[in-house]
Amino acid sequence: MEQATDIPPLAQKIAETVRGVMLELRPRLIEAALTGQRGESENLRHEDNFLSEHDLWMHRRYRELLTPILGSFVYASEEAEPEVIGDNPDADLCVLVDPLDTSELAVRGLLGYTHVMVYSREAAQPVIAVVGDIFHHLQLYVGARDDQGVDRAFVITADSQTFELKQRSKKKLSESLVTNFLMRPGERFLPLSQQTQLMQALDAPGEDGKSRGRIGVDFGSVSLCHVAAGMTEAVIEFAKGFAVWDLAPGHYILHASGGTVLDLDANPVPLDYGFDSFTDVAKAMDRRQRFVAAGSLDLAMKVVSELR
Repeated sequence: MEQATDIPPLAQKIAETVRGVMLELRPRLIEAALTGQRGESENLRHEDNFLSEHDLWMHRRYRELLTPILGSFVYASEEAEPEVIGDNPDADLCVLVDPLDTSELAVRGLLGYTHVMVYSREAAQPVIAVVGDIFHHLQLYVGARDDQGVDRAFVITADSQTFELKQRSKKKLSESLVTNFLMRPGERFLPLSQQTQLMQALDAPGEDGKSRGRIGVDFGSVSLCHVAAGMTEAVIEFAKGFAVWDLAPGHYILHASGGTVLDLDANPVPLDYGFDSFTDVAKAMDRRQRFVAAGSLDLAMKVVSELR
């Protein structure tokens, strides 16, 4: 795989901003993990979700750093109601942020991710998305629209090597690693365990008699980035559905790599999230999407057909 050097300049700037915020945050998370002082805060917007002081700090930090880069935009974060930044109440750009995804695991020093997406109302789709992996060497997953209007996907390592992401050879379902956010026992794990038809399809032996299909755990937008990079073959979410800040950044990066996202009726999930007005942005924060994401349309269709 050859290194890439042509990430669009604005996307590169957003990616470096995300990297800088992670660099600031990482020592705080390590301290929280090793001292057990995890800074939990009351979550008034999502009562069943863990919220830490680190989520709130990142919410404010991104707003501060992105303002001089983008000027006027709508700032929509998981941690607060949408707000207009700058002096243009009808700005083209909407910035969608999930400051610290999997924050309950992040403050344990295990896994932590951060999402920033720039959506253009004129284009009716994202034009930049960055998903940062706080604790791993493959550090930044980037989607960006170039000057020719082509959506492209990249991964940037901790030592600043950049590679373009393109879908590779296709695998059968019985050869695939399929992931799911199965962390919550009653809400997520039990419904997954009852998907017997899918489990049997994954466990089907190959010509040599060996079963190579696997089910795994993954999280939010980074799970779709892992499909974009070819580390996994598919992601399923059929129980609660992902909120827009969990799905949209990874959705765009996977799309830019040549992958696909379908709803459970096998219809493509559009990249147009309907951010036509400030009111529409606020409404979108309350929607959830069930989906199957995969590196190829054939595999996505096969997974949908196996879900009950």
